[in-house]
Amino acid sequence: MSAKSLGFDAARLQRIDAFFAEKYLAPGKLPCTLTMVARGGEVAHLGVQGFADVERKEKITEDTVFRIYSMTKPITSAAFMMLVEEGKVALDDPVHRFIPAWRELGVFDAGFVGAFKTHRPSRPMLMVDLLRHTSGLTYGFQNRTNVDAAYRKKGIGELPHKGTLDVMIEELANIPLEFSPGDAWNYSVSTDVLGYLVEKISGKPFPQFLKERIFDPLGMVDTAFEVAPGAAERFASCYMASPTGGILKQDDARNSEYLKPPLFVSGGGGLVSTAGDYLKFCRMFLNGGELGGKHLLGRKTIELMTMNHLPGGKYLTDLSKSLFSEVAYDGVGFGLGFAVTADPAKTLLPGSVGEYSWGGAASTYFWIDPKEELIAIFMTQLLPSTLYPLRRELRTLVYSALA
Repeated sequence: MSAKSLGFDAARLQRIDAFFAEKYLAPGKLPCTLTMVARGGEVAHLGVQGFADVERKEKITEDTVFRIYSMTKPITSAAFMMLVEEGKVALDDPVHRFIPAWRELGVFDAGFVGAFKTHRPSRPMLMVDLLRHTSGLTYGFQNRTNVDAAYRKKGIGELPHKGTLDVMIEELANIPLEFSPGDAWNYSVSTDVLGYLVEKISGKPFPQFLKERIFDPLGMVDTAFEVAPGAAERFASCYMASPTGGILKQDDARNSEYLKPPLFVSGGGGLVSTAGDYLKFCRMFLNGGELGGKHLLGRKTIELMTMNHLPGGKYLTDLSKSLFSEVAYDGVGFGLGFAVTADPAKTLLPGSVGEYSWGGAASTYFWIDPKEELIAIFMTQLLPSTLYPLRRELRTLVYSALA
């Protein structure tokens, strides 16, 4: 179908590629951009430009495989909600029901690794806290407290990680929480814990569960925790910003750790995927949990996941203690696995009430707008994701193209 028949101004859609080429690709600030915009179940725009490997002059293609990092989180959250639908776990279950060693987790008062002083939380950590990042857990890269310093010392949440999911859970039993569960929002390893729980509750290895319950039914053939041997030639290298404003190779696709199965299977950031694969996952959500005759989640479960679940209906700017987030706008809440826009006027960006989104550390990004039946996916490979206002610019360009 044409862009016009899908409700877009075709010329305005074409501005997307020209904008990124002029501002980021020509000056060498980004290695590549892949932009996919879909509406009504059809792709209205696909822009593919730049290099999968700059030094080797290998161009990206429609089926290039990318590290999606934290865009793994919505997939892990969907897997967990499948178990909720089956009655095997509930959102208000205490986490210590399945992780008994966490029953006595305290909240940080003072001290350091090996000598923490804590107090009892006001209530236990619940499953819903893991999904919405109100658990009291953190990431080591936050660099805020002695708690995240303990994470850094143990390498908790880092990729690659020397241990397994079981080792991470054991280590976290000896590190206090940043705050009492439900009292604040903090970007954290919560979704990695969800991956562990999916494995324990289902009785299947986490990668196997994702493959059987999500990837195979949706035909997501290139999405996994490692790059398949047959797809290695399509895998992009990852870059980071250089001090001079250009880019430096951070992970060479030819000898990347992603070419072999990981010891630590990260439900928070470990997947690789393609834009086409991720579109299938997004289409399933937009279609109420079903795609191509495969029913993965219930329609009401999708509705529940895409509501703002922050206590008191507050926004990230009200509750966040995090020094980093893939989305940090006023007017944005958090659902069960991704950010949810509650008040577009406060974001100062075009959009709709009820749209939901998230991004990854290598500057990838997606959002789903049910009101407009719109999906947008952006792929590149540049660390960190906060370097340039790519997401704000993309949203402006896409929404301005609606007829």
